[in-house]
Amino acid sequence: MQGLSDYILPLIRISSMIMVMAGLGAQSVSKRIKLCLSIVVTLAAAPAIPQSQFTDLFSFQMILVVIQEMIIGIAIGFASLLLLNTFIVAGQVLAMQTGLGFASVVDPSNGLSVPAVGQFYLILATLLFFVFDGHLMMIQMVIFSFESWPIGGNWWHVDNYWEIVTWGAWVFATALSLSLAPLTAMLVINMAFGIMTRAAPQMNIFSVGFAFTLVAGLTIIWATLGNFTMQYEFQWLRMIELMCELVGCTV
Repeated sequence: MQGLSDYILPLIRISSMIMVMAGLGAQSVSKRIKLCLSIVVTLAAAPAIPQSQFTDLFSFQMILVVIQEMIIGIAIGFASLLLLNTFIVAGQVLAMQTGLGFASVVDPSNGLSVPAVGQFYLILATLLFFVFDGHLMMIQMVIFSFESWPIGGNWWHVDNYWEIVTWGAWVFATALSLSLAPLTAMLVINMAFGIMTRAAPQMNIFSVGFAFTLVAGLTIIWATLGNFTMQYEFQWLRMIELMCELVGCTV
């Protein structure tokens, strides 16, 4: 029973994290691949995981322990989703303000229709997530969590849920800072068109302004693309701090 507990219960926490984490948790990734990866990670990390304090696998308390392991794993994986959603929000704001919101594609991660600019930012953020070894860092964090929150120990503290909720403010703050320069440029362009319409009312501003706004929006997004990496690095460090607070380790 001790041997089964040392492998089955860590598998639940690790698989819960992999099922929802950025990149690997997308709907386009097969569930069999996620399950096989969870088993491989569990077998590799089992020697580094402290021995389980709970061995009564055939009891009602087993249900509560499984729920606790799922909550901890999902919370760690959800932190990486907040990182990606930051840039999805920024892309959607830019798409709506530049007139590119009508160009929509299906997001493979959740199966919803999103603006193409938001999907473009999602692809860049996902690639940077793997470039920064985010998948390895997530595995390291979930292994650290077994020392702070051992299997069969105390329940997860309520403050940890509140930390995830309050960290969601960084999603909108970073999305606004990333899209602030393009939004300001588009505001200046729209003000210029308003002045032109006032000075020359006979000019059809709707036929000229819409096409110019689209071209200007794409140009501004391309010109401000260099800020993407800098904002991603800042948000990446904040996400690491959040997960360290969740699992009780030091940065």
